[in-house]
Amino acid sequence: MASSDVAAPLALEGASAPALRSPSALLQESLRQAVEKGLAETRAAYARIKEAADEASYALEASVANAAKGVIAFNTQALEALRVNFDAGVDFAKAAINSKSVSELVAVQSDHASKQVEILAAQAKAFGDLAQKIGAEPVDPIKNQIARAFRLSA
Repeated sequence: MASSDVAAPLALEGASAPALRSPSALLQESLRQAVEKGLAETRAAYARIKEAADEASYALEASVANAAKGVIAFNTQALEALRVNFDAGVDFAKAAINSKSVSELVAVQSDHASKQVEILAAQAKAFGDLAQKIGAEPVDPIKNQIARAFRLSA
């Protein structure tokens, strides 16, 4: 037996355990570590995506709730305008029937027309203001969610 044959086993005894592993064991270990790392990253990405989806869902729910409230407010205001206009029409009809002359009828009609123009202008302004509010409120939760998502990704 040559001296190099005896020295080789002695050199192996002093080597660390990873150096004694076979190449297939080293490959398996590195593959296992890569898979575990990939799995951990995938789980973290899934958690972030799930959280973003939940937040987007809540924002959409808030947007729909705001839209529903807006529609209710608009309908309420429309019904109130209808009531005011109907009452004004009934009052005009009563006054027209009770007028004693053509000149009094013309005065009643002129007064009613000028009041109705003022009322309709005020109603139109109120409807315009409410429509702007209704248009903006449902969008706010979604807009805030998008802004938050871009801040987090930056």
